[in-house]
Amino acid sequence: MWVYEHSIETSATPEAIWRLWTDVEHWGDWNADIEKIEISGPFAAGARITMTPAGQDPVELSVAELTEGEAFVDEARFDDLVLRTTHRVDGTRVTYRMEITGPGADDVGPQIGPGITADWPETMAALSRLAETRG
Repeated sequence: MWVYEHSIETSATPEAIWRLWTDVEHWGDWNADIEKIEISGPFAAGARITMTPAGQDPVELSVAELTEGEAFVDEARFDDLVLRTTHRVDGTRVTYRMEITGPGADDVGPQIGPGITADWPETMAALSRLAETRG
């Protein structure tokens, strides 16, 4: 397994963060790496998200878990690997955690994980700024 976690403190309310997370089709407002994004219905466990990072092929995500107003987990599957990202807001703290599991994750995780998570500090800061602005 490969794991990476990053947290920030924000003055935005948890409700403001949650509103931005549930507005999937506007994730590009705070995540500069998103070229296009679509969701297959309401933001709920089981929803399918198709996210196209800038200059890359689309990535299929599923909302694996959701605790209203607190956290959601999305999963992407590539062959036998599972990339599971937890997004959590707890008071003034926002945390993203990625776990890469499956056969070969100990070898592949360190190769692909840092590239996937490299922009998290900037993305989370942009999320926080937008949530603070919109209240």
